[in-house]
Amino acid sequence: MGLTIAEKILSAHVVDGTFEKGNEIGLKIDQTLTQDATGTMAYLEFEAMGVKRVQTERSVAYIDHNTLQSGFENADDHRFIGSIAKKHGIYFSRPGNGICHQVHLERFAKPGKTLIGSDSHTPTAGGIGMFAMGAGGLDVAVAMGGGAYYITAPKMVRINLTGKLRPWVAAKDIILEVLRLLSVKGGVGKVIEYGGEGVKTLSVPERATITNMGAELGATTSIFPSDEITRAFLKAQGREEDWCEVKADDDAVYDEVYNIDLSAIAPMAACPHSPDRVKTIPEIGKLKVDQVCIGSCTNSSLLDMMKVAYILKGKTCHPDVSLSIAPGSKQVFQMMAQNGLLADLIAAGARILECACGPCIGMGQSPNSKGVSLRTFNRNFEGRSGTADGQIYLVSPEVAAVSALTGYLTDPSEVLGEMPAFTLPESFLINDNMIVPPASEEEMDSVEILRGPNIKPFPVTTPLDETIEAPCALKVGDNITTDHIMPAGAKILPLRSNIPAISMHCFTVCDKTFPERALSLKQSIIVGGANYGQGSSREHAALAPLYLGVKAVLVQSFARIHRANLINAGILPLTFKNEADYEKIDQDDVLLLKDIRKTIENDGEIVVENVTKGIQIPVSCDLSGRSKDIILAGGLLNYTKQQLG
Repeated sequence: MGLTIAEKILSAHVVDGTFEKGNEIGLKIDQTLTQDATGTMAYLEFEAMGVKRVQTERSVAYIDHNTLQSGFENADDHRFIGSIAKKHGIYFSRPGNGICHQVHLERFAKPGKTLIGSDSHTPTAGGIGMFAMGAGGLDVAVAMGGGAYYITAPKMVRINLTGKLRPWVAAKDIILEVLRLLSVKGGVGKVIEYGGEGVKTLSVPERATITNMGAELGATTSIFPSDEITRAFLKAQGREEDWCEVKADDDAVYDEVYNIDLSAIAPMAACPHSPDRVKTIPEIGKLKVDQVCIGSCTNSSLLDMMKVAYILKGKTCHPDVSLSIAPGSKQVFQMMAQNGLLADLIAAGARILECACGPCIGMGQSPNSKGVSLRTFNRNFEGRSGTADGQIYLVSPEVAAVSALTGYLTDPSEVLGEMPAFTLPESFLINDNMIVPPASEEEMDSVEILRGPNIKPFPVTTPLDETIEAPCALKVGDNITTDHIMPAGAKILPLRSNIPAISMHCFTVCDKTFPERALSLKQSIIVGGANYGQGSSREHAALAPLYLGVKAVLVQSFARIHRANLINAGILPLTFKNEADYEKIDQDDVLLLKDIRKTIENDGEIVVENVTKGIQIPVSCDLSGRSKDIILAGGLLNYTKQQLG
């Protein structure tokens, strides 16, 4: 029986466990990446392990999230990350060099290799044939120290692409179609693998758009084959030696197979407030638009910018529309400046932003009250834009650009003429002067780590209690995102290095009184519905509850990365055996987990007693030997120290 692309890469990287579906396996990680919103904490954790120099083939620290320097905090974090990178063998991508996923695709990603990053959109590199996963910062720190990264061996999903996209239909429309088909929960525990003749019609940047937004499926990762198109892209980047062919065997077996005819796809949009609320442009109707934002790690490549500039050239943005454009990397930005694309965008009235995440994480460019904003981004969760009642639609660059001209949501195929052939250059501009290499092993000991006053230590964790008795401090519903748990935005992101301060914003999207109430309770339990913790990989969504005294989270189901982050923080992840039992707990009910430590140690049946209502509720806590040991130790940092000790 043949192997899938993912199975080939995974089987070559397993260092612990047996590679069988459903088993926990430890993987050798070749590369890691961090960004500044998650990086400071990851490097504090790395320091705490006592490892002098990273053990990976390549680790890169990017500055791309917290680039709005309205106070000293972000600049201090950048300085800290730069110094720790130099000291410990990490390459440092300076502010202005670009978004981590775009730069990594251009300069570092390699087919057939493994990558984890402390950002949920790390699977972008799957567009080049790399097995790339989002992870919590602590997991990334362990991988940098030479430790394995553990996942449950995933199921394999094949999406066969046939035909060719019609003019003015985009790769963004492909992934929107997949989200419409599978939903934000459809990829949980699975790898999404693309194949079929239609793959040959897609460039590497287009493939990367699809794998990037595959994170919204909840998938472990998404991946394309590495073929001659991949080789041409790497050659144009001056990295042809990094290429190798990676493809599935003809007789590979998949758990699920879907077929998508590219010629049948139409321009679409994801409606507020979920990436899987997908409709065609005609289904939505003539929607007046207030704002258009083009960029993010999903759609900021040179190819995207070429199409946008073509649409806008010689025209003027509608007077009622605010248009902002952010190139994804310095390479893209500089090439735009050299070939005239930038001048076309400026002349059309676009507001040019720096090469960073920016509006995608609520870092500026928030829309007006109840404003309709078309964005080429990957997430449209409620409030993520920085405007609580903002109406965010996710669209392709083509739809975004033409709608910026008309003033309403517009199908580009209806108003644009014949589409020219957009081709990538045979050679990209190569200038890595904004990537700082680490100090040599001889020089590293003399490098000083520079810490600002906003940088606080990792929260103290303690071994699992013998018994947990605590009130339900908060009860929430389905599809709670990490943006609900730990909001982002220009006011909150600068506190990422300060867990006590950022914890005061925990769950305030749902209940503004939660942080103070949780602190006053000393310890508490959170109850939630299905797909709890979807979205960003931010481990702060586990660290803030940890600081606030949350001992356990009891839900109907978890998103993969967040569940792992809870375990890493030493918070017990529990699921209802019977989903209907969710209704048997109300906020403020006192819940008892009697002899929970002994029960976990002995793989016993776990029962939550609702003391307030006098009822017992059976729950599950599926922990492998390793994750059980982590929970018992009080988190991954304690566990790793024990192992190293």
